[in-house]
Amino acid sequence: MLLLKVRQTSSGVHLFDRRTGLNLLLEPSSTGPCSPSLAPRQISVALSNACDLRCSYCYAPKTPGRLNIDALVGWLSDLDQEGCLGVGFGGGEPTLLREFPRLCQRLAEETQLAITFTTHGHHLDAALCSRLQGAVHFVRVSMDGVGETYERLRGRSFSALLDRLAEVRTLAPFGINYVVNGDTIGELDDAVAVAAEVGAREFLLLPEQPTSARSGIDSDTTASLHTWVKAYHGSLALTVSAAAADGLPAAAPLPQEEPLEAYAHIDANGTLKRSSYDDSGVTIGDGTIMQALAALREMSEGTA
Repeated sequence: MLLLKVRQTSSGVHLFDRRTGLNLLLEPSSTGPCSPSLAPRQISVALSNACDLRCSYCYAPKTPGRLNIDALVGWLSDLDQEGCLGVGFGGGEPTLLREFPRLCQRLAEETQLAITFTTHGHHLDAALCSRLQGAVHFVRVSMDGVGETYERLRGRSFSALLDRLAEVRTLAPFGINYVVNGDTIGELDDAVAVAAEVGAREFLLLPEQPTSARSGIDSDTTASLHTWVKAYHGSLALTVSAAAADGLPAAAPLPQEEPLEAYAHIDANGTLKRSSYDDSGVTIGDGTIMQALAALREMSEGTA
């Protein structure tokens, strides 16, 4: 039986089932005029900035930061009530937090949010997957390069990652996140083949973002990426981060959405931002998440 959550959007009425991932959009002509839901369709959350890998191209903050779990559950409950469909946890590495499985269980029981998280995957053994069972609807596993390239960039065993992906398959559907830069562009074909073989549902391309230490993806690599995407005919669903698509097929299912209607981000210090790449935002503090969202909209309109 489908348990459809209803969200009002500027494009019509959005019906969503978190267990199956089913999405239905009823156009305005079928439903009459409506006011869009106040919350963004998706919210991402950096639970902490802590990570036990040291990838040189990582854009996540390296300063200490960790969210209060009870406050976070309150924020996400409010967003759920106001029409948000899903939360994606990241960081940092979310599986480092001891309370992470219980957090996912609470949200699965107390809200209608679809729960996803992004991870390097190396802590997802049978025991942790068992504790997350039934509380997670999709997992995104980072895999940049294959074999020796992966091991050089991430400092972990590639074969160990493949073992963990076998465990992830028992937990929930999953996809592969792939940072594209000069080191990884040449292994895209091999990486997609590995992803398909281990049972991934999709392959998400993430052109490297600039950081204080690195300039991000260069123009030659970008051109090569465009050529590769244009020639791609694989069976695995392919998409690109909307923040760095630059003309490629981005993960933007409702093109008419305004940015804050589609997505917002909470960083590990409790600041609400338009995206995880933004330097500034609105501190949630003692106020409500909806007050912070209203202030962020005003800030965004003032800088548009």
